[in-house]
Amino acid sequence: MTSDDRRIRPRKQPRQVRAELTRQRILTAAAHVFGDHGYAAGTTNRIAERAGISIGSLYQYFPNKDAILAELLIRHIDAGMVAFDRQKADEPSGPLEDVLRALVRTVIENHHDDPRLLRVMIEQAPRSLRLLDRVAEEQRTRVAYVRDLFERHPEVRVGDMETAARLVVATVELVVHQLIAAPDPIDVTRFENELVAMLTRYLTAAPAD
Repeated sequence: MTSDDRRIRPRKQPRQVRAELTRQRILTAAAHVFGDHGYAAGTTNRIAERAGISIGSLYQYFPNKDAILAELLIRHIDAGMVAFDRQKADEPSGPLEDVLRALVRTVIENHHDDPRLLRVMIEQAPRSLRLLDRVAEEQRTRVAYVRDLFERHPEVRVGDMETAARLVVATVELVVHQLIAAPDPIDVTRFENELVAMLTRYLTAAPAD
């Protein structure tokens, strides 16, 4: 474990329901504070006040606001994996455009609730080994699933399924992050349609000789 990992590691792992509820109150309050005030002004005092607890109680769970933000990002990743698991259980079928739309919409819906908080997480969240490992694990799972979908779909004509799957997963994640979190609002329906159309054209084009 690096010194940065130790610095942002939560101090207290709740073992009782009451303690876990307090921890969740802190995280929920922090999400509102970071979204409303930004990261610089989103102090631990403001978070504690919003959560309705003392600053001392907050520090029993988290050593600083970096640790809180890192935990929020992990919670965001975990929520995305839950949504992804639901999608796998109800696997999209039919035309390739419909399959891609289901993939894109799942990612958009997981990022659309609070664009301001998303922007804070993207720009300010510390990059610990724990966080990077979680992101890498999520990416591997998504790529394997998408590659399997592409290999079984008759409309997909790319020559290298592994590269195609990695490109699609990375493109959807990065573009959704950037545009949903952008200060200027984007028409989500139009954005979804254009992204699906772009990916469909790429996957159905004949491979280069």
